[in-house]
Amino acid sequence: MSAQDWLSQGTLVLASNNKGKIAEFEKLFAELNLPVEVVPQGKLNIEDAIEDGLSFVENAIIKARHASRISGKPAIADDSGLCVPALGGAPGIYSARFAGEHGNDAANNAKLLADLKPLRKDGEVIEGMFVCVLALVQHAEDPLPQIFQGIWSGEILAQARGENGFGYDPLFWVKELNISSAELTKEEKNKISHRGQAMQLFKASLEK
Repeated sequence: MSAQDWLSQGTLVLASNNKGKIAEFEKLFAELNLPVEVVPQGKLNIEDAIEDGLSFVENAIIKARHASRISGKPAIADDSGLCVPALGGAPGIYSARFAGEHGNDAANNAKLLADLKPLRKDGEVIEGMFVCVLALVQHAEDPLPQIFQGIWSGEILAQARGENGFGYDPLFWVKELNISSAELTKEEKNKISHRGQAMQLFKASLEK
């Protein structure tokens, strides 16, 4: 699948109804200056897909195919989350619904803090990483989805810091900048985040 194949169709559906994620993507797509209109699936009345895969890659492809099948257009989907090795990789693919209710950031953050509390030892950091997998399909039955992956390593704080971002951003400590992800501006975050990294790989694929 070449970039020209789907770019020539004029519209690319973004398979997400997550407001925070859509806002980040709209900014990233604007910076890429693509010759294509990127439309969030909600504007086409497409509901979220059932994410029953067991990996970020599987779920990204499921979401992209779902949006493409209903819209009849090429689609790109993101599956992302926070992985904490000390918790066996949790919350992982269940990041958005870690505490049971999908998209309840406060509850998810509270559960993460509670689960980590007995594991914390003085002077030791708890490592974590944000993962983003983008899947691009030209059509719903595309046998060769393009996959772009970004990983952003950091530490998990014992209490929230910052008011920006969404999800687990207030608990994600960016060691290099001595700041939490929720204290970064959108521009700063997009330069180094898991989603920003995946989008850079996506952009590079268009330039081949």
